[in-house]
Amino acid sequence: MLNPRFIPPQHFDDPAAALAQVRSIYDQAIGFLREVFLRFVAGEDLPERVRACYPFVRVHTGTVARADTRLPYGFVSGPGTYETTMTRPDLFGAYYQEQFRLLLANHHVSLEIGVSRQPIPMHFAFAEHERIEGAMSTERRLLMRDRFDLPDLGAMDDGIANGTFEPGPGEPQPLALFTAPRVDYSLHRLRHYTGSAAEHFQNFVLFTNYQFYIDEFVRLGREMMAAAADGRDEYVCFIEPGNVITRRTGHAAGPADDAGAAPPRLPQMPAYHLVREDRAGITMVNIGVGPANAKTITDHIAVLRPHAWIMLGHCAGLRNTQQLGDYVLAHGYVREDHVLDEDLPPWVPIPPLAEVQVALEAAVAEVTQLQGYDLKRVMRTGTVASTDNRNWELLPHRTPMRRFSQSRAIALDMESATIAANGFRFRVPYGTLLCVSDKPLHGEIKLPGMANEFYRERIHQHLRIGMRAIDLLRRQRPDQLHSRKLRSFAEVAFQ
Repeated sequence: MLNPRFIPPQHFDDPAAALAQVRSIYDQAIGFLREVFLRFVAGEDLPERVRACYPFVRVHTGTVARADTRLPYGFVSGPGTYETTMTRPDLFGAYYQEQFRLLLANHHVSLEIGVSRQPIPMHFAFAEHERIEGAMSTERRLLMRDRFDLPDLGAMDDGIANGTFEPGPGEPQPLALFTAPRVDYSLHRLRHYTGSAAEHFQNFVLFTNYQFYIDEFVRLGREMMAAAADGRDEYVCFIEPGNVITRRTGHAAGPADDAGAAPPRLPQMPAYHLVREDRAGITMVNIGVGPANAKTITDHIAVLRPHAWIMLGHCAGLRNTQQLGDYVLAHGYVREDHVLDEDLPPWVPIPPLAEVQVALEAAVAEVTQLQGYDLKRVMRTGTVASTDNRNWELLPHRTPMRRFSQSRAIALDMESATIAANGFRFRVPYGTLLCVSDKPLHGEIKLPGMANEFYRERIHQHLRIGMRAIDLLRRQRPDQLHSRKLRSFAEVAFQ
């Protein structure tokens, strides 16, 4: 086995020093893999298998005592040894250092940093714009598997997040929801599905199921960049698919600004980013139609550990008292999407999160300038049903209508329950604010003329509400936003 120089484990009581050691181990491993692989591509025969492994952090405590904290994370659940592998300290450095700080503050024990036994797959050692393997012959590509580690799906499952993972005898308990290979896998999938590099994603995410919302977000983003900063926000650039960066007026260009290029066609779920230097800006993703897309994109964005995600979309109003253009603030979900049944059984309730609910309601009131009864007239709070059958209206015997009535649902869509359920599953605060675009149970279906008028009237206001809600959430402390409702009995320490 051909390995990089061994770095022995060391103990640290300073989070910055611990992070520096993680960087050193990771950079050496990636540099080694890249250097050897370039020799392999050039035709050199490698008589041995090549392997470099991820860094790990380990903590051991013999007591349940910890410092008093209101945070729902930052501490282990009991005596024992806990460990996780780490990747991309260039991207997650601030996040890792904060988790290290909390562990040290809560348990007063050293952090052990070392080289794990988890191999780094060769695919994850190169930057997104590098296509080194493209020049290899078919025979050389087949030889890769004999010489280098490739992605192993066995190291990437979501057993920790799902609560089904059980370490073997003598194995440590997990410190984080995701292993390093799982994180790297999702970072590559994000680039594929959204057309954006992972480092551009912000800590607050808006999802939508209509391109109209994206068009409006792009218009607003470009307008903001054309205007000089006014002190009311800290957005410094706007990034579109292909990593096309537009800097705000008065801000100097960055070193990567010229590297982006608009793609010849949009990716499957394009992402757009209003960027702040503290990463507390807004990312907006058009997830398209259906729960499969909603699960796919949230599976991958979850590894970035965002502070909140919110669904802004259209829905069918199920009550005769609703009007087209009314808002629906979800406080419960009927899950008939089926895409998460194996990971999160349907009997698991998905609770509303007060912090997100209050922010959304306050944003509706502020943007619409309505209060009291007038606000209730245009926004109803209740249960949203999500289905994987777009033509549910055509099912026989009115069985869907009976179920929706029994559940007290007030609106129906195809994505909201999936996004909320995956937020619950991955401990990401979530919320849903929908807009009624049709009422199929009452004979009001979308017709082209009606739809165009509806979209023009409502989309700008709906998007402004979502962005204002994020402004309000951004002001909250981490212990307010990251609810204890999302944490299980034996919870991991990392946020």
